[in-house]
Amino acid sequence: MNLQKYLILLLCSLVLTQGVNATEDQSVWNNTLKKSYFANKIIIESNSIIELETPYRAEDPALVPIKIISKIKQTTDNYIKKMTVFVDKNPYPFVGEFEFTPETGKADLAMRIRVNTYSYIRVIAETNKGIFYMAKKFVKASGGCSAPIGADLDAAMKRLGKMKFKVDKNLKTGKPSLVQLLISHPNITGMQMDQVTRFIKKSHFMRKLLITFNDKPVLTATTDIAISADPNFRFYFIPQKSGILTAEFSDTSCESATSRKVCSKGKSYTHSYTVEP
Repeated sequence: MNLQKYLILLLCSLVLTQGVNATEDQSVWNNTLKKSYFANKIIIESNSIIELETPYRAEDPALVPIKIISKIKQTTDNYIKKMTVFVDKNPYPFVGEFEFTPETGKADLAMRIRVNTYSYIRVIAETNKGIFYMAKKFVKASGGCSAPIGADLDAAMKRLGKMKFKVDKNLKTGKPSLVQLLISHPNITGMQMDQVTRFIKKSHFMRKLLITFNDKPVLTATTDIAISADPNFRFYFIPQKSGILTAEFSDTSCESATSRKVCSKGKSYTHSYTVEP
């Protein structure tokens, strides 16, 4: 058998094996993630508090849309304070940790992520009362973390740090209002090959994000390589009056960031938008 035929047979075998093993495996969650992130915590699996929407089969594994829908109002007495998102079978399963406040209004969140192989995507929500809820969906995708960076990385780097808010036109004082934040950043995973040099590019991705309204935190995030290139987040906030909506983020070029101060070294990107209900 010549080498070409052998490689074809090997590829076919791998594809068939993937199909056989593409079961809805939860071993990574049960054996590793739960113990590492939520040791000794009781987690209620239910769609009564949060629900996760994903495609069953992703059209583009590097741009998989997910939407987290909250089922409770964000009040000072009872609110979702944190959500943690995982893709079980990704090389780095941790997608991000997202912190909310009552000023969010609704703890809904939408974004695009990378999925590297057939896997569960799951979100664990923690309320201010210390109760944990989980929702999950199984997604068929392959190669999202190593997908090519794009045709023009130099152009992407020149745009790095640019941001834009898109605010709901029907903005009303005192009501949860939908906002979209678009961020220019290639979010290089460290698993992608440069299409010109054929070398693997060093990872460089968004790490910390802080969104405030009139200096009060609305959404705080810590993210990893699974967030897609040019991050795109949709979330809610309550404008009690006119004010300034501000987004500030830092990436892996500033690893000293904390959850409240984005980048102590001064290497961060900021954008503001005037809100007039």
